[in-house]
Amino acid sequence: MPTRSTRPASTSRRRPRLRLSVQLAPRAGECPVDRAQLRRWTLAALERDADLTLRFVGRLEGRRLNAQFRARDYATNVLTFAYPQTSPQHGAAAIVADVVVCLPVLAQEARAQRKRLRDHLAHLVVHGVLHAQGMDHLTPEDAQRMEQRETQILARFRIADPYR
Repeated sequence: MPTRSTRPASTSRRRPRLRLSVQLAPRAGECPVDRAQLRRWTLAALERDADLTLRFVGRLEGRRLNAQFRARDYATNVLTFAYPQTSPQHGAAAIVADVVVCLPVLAQEARAQRKRLRDHLAHLVVHGVLHAQGMDHLTPEDAQRMEQRETQILARFRIADPYR
């Protein structure tokens, strides 16, 4: 009688390569997790190689960036800036982007929504990385697809569905 293997089938898909820069701006506050955890969350959301910067900012810089690039005069929780690939060091499918998280807004939202700061940060990092890969939430269908993907990724870290 043939035996069944309990090992998962191997996949030919390799793990994306990530070059990650983490920046903490003056007056941003303290990041509640270390670089290794930020890297794990980022990698979990990646589908392609990437050169990403996670920048943590205060309200003033967050407001300035939101006003300059989105014409909205308030600090928002996360902004993503994806750039066209112009350098030969990046492969054709590589992502080059900055994800900017406003730590004071993050903390305010976490308190108001009664979420752990760490869990809310994980959500915003994943959200920003998905935006860097072209996902968006402009239509109800796109929003549902993006929210499902975020929820799946966060579940790997035992983080509850942020939309419930």
